Amino acid sequence: MNNTKYNKGLHDIGNGIYAYLQPDGSWGWSNAGLITDCNESLLVDTLYDQPLTATMLKAMKDATGIEAKEINTLVNTHANGDHTWGNGLVRNAEIITSKQTAEQMLEEISPQMMVNMLLNAKNMGEAGEFILENFSGFAWEGLEVTMPTKTFEGELDLKVGHKSVKLKNVGPAHTDGDTLVYVPDDKVIYTGDILFIDGTPVIWSGPTSNWIKACDYILSLDVDVIVPGHGPITDKNGVRQVRDYLNYISVESRRRFDAGMNFYEAANDIALGDFGKWTDTERIVINVFSQYKEFNKETTKAEVPDIIELLKLMQQYKNNNSLKSTHSHNCCENH
Repeated sequence: MNNTKYNKGLHDIGNGIYAYLQPDGSWGWSNAGLITDCNESLLVDTLYDQPLTATMLKAMKDATGIEAKEINTLVNTHANGDHTWGNGLVRNAEIITSKQTAEQMLEEISPQMMVNMLLNAKNMGEAGEFILENFSGFAWEGLEVTMPTKTFEGELDLKVGHKSVKLKNVGPAHTDGDTLVYVPDDKVIYTGDILFIDGTPVIWSGPTSNWIKACDYILSLDVDVIVPGHGPITDKNGVRQVRDYLNYISVESRRRFDAGMNFYEAANDIALGDFGKWTDTERIVINVFSQYKEFNKETTKAEVPDIIELLKLMQQYKNNNSLKSTHSHNCCENH
């Protein structure tokens, strides 16, 4: 097991390999990485805004001497803004994504849309409560998305100095295109949001079966150090835990779908057990909704709330479970 502590900032994994971590890994607080060799460099992901990305790039320069303008290659593991919206600070790099990621970046919620939602949040009820609680700490005003300059399908082999770096698109899973960045000689892999460690994964795209296959693929590799998209650096035990969660949600969702529950009833009915110790448990609302979308392909039924409705339902889930927790605590105190 890698013994790197989950502290904010740059972590030297060794032999020119780095991870940049942002505790506590919740909404928007993503990880990134840097691979260097022979004065060449590859950056894995940027962060949710330019100030955060600038702080990361300075830490990388202080450790390696490599300035942002000197970074040769940037790989965005997927389309979400917390892994791409800092791209503008490394415009000199060749920016590589999977074809599906590039297409999804054009369809994603834009930084300006996020700004507008924050401005209107007080008028949006529980959805606004969720937005203010989770997204107020980012600087998106005037931010423009910087798109990739190169795309690939399937797999792509790269070189960073003498290091071989292998890109593999394992999506659709978390998003429409999810890229793993594997450095075989160093036994290191950057997984993007295929892995959330000590935090609840969120299934934006699915199918879940693809995500489980992606976990199995990582487990098949010769890797010692695994840098997730969110959470602390891990090993294969962390991969197994994520796979177990996905399997569990898939099975439990199916039972409730077959019993005629709607997706929100099902989300509230599923007992999380040890998974309830992870951050962002409210993501079960989106995860069960995504499962139901998969199941609905087999039927004529359809439940299609928009993102604002899903944010509202996640906040309701949080509020309800907070009340349950408080009530349980008070009962214990009375005995």
